[in-house]
Amino acid sequence: QVQLVESGGGLVQAGGSLRLSCAASGRTFSSYHMGWFRQAPGKEREFVAAIRRSGASTSYADSVKGRFTISRDNAKNTVYLQMNSLKPEDTAVYSCAASSGYGSVWSRQETDYWGQGTQVTVSS
Repeated sequence: QVQLVESGGGLVQAGGSLRLSCAASGRTFSSYHMGWFRQAPGKEREFVAAIRRSGASTSYADSVKGRFTISRDNAKNTVYLQMNSLKPEDTAVYSCAASSGYGSVWSRQETDYWGQGTQVTVSS
């Protein structure tokens, strides 16, 4: 069992930055690939970014490429999402997820564990 707890959300003006954190407890964090998803009001949940268990490779949705950076610190059992140049359309609840697989599992959202989410609101 893995427990995931997100933090770092809040209200920010357009063009600003936020860094989200996702702290994991339970089974070995470094055994899992990690991802971030978001769900805006009235919309389906969508993939944002993912990082392999080693941290050697990352993936991003086209909508956030060049603005968001995912990273992880296996010694701290934490994955991060640095969000820069934020836009109002980035407003959503952001959730982290742990997966034993990589690749298409992100588009299918077939992950093993989910966090509860943290709200990010970007004002115009």
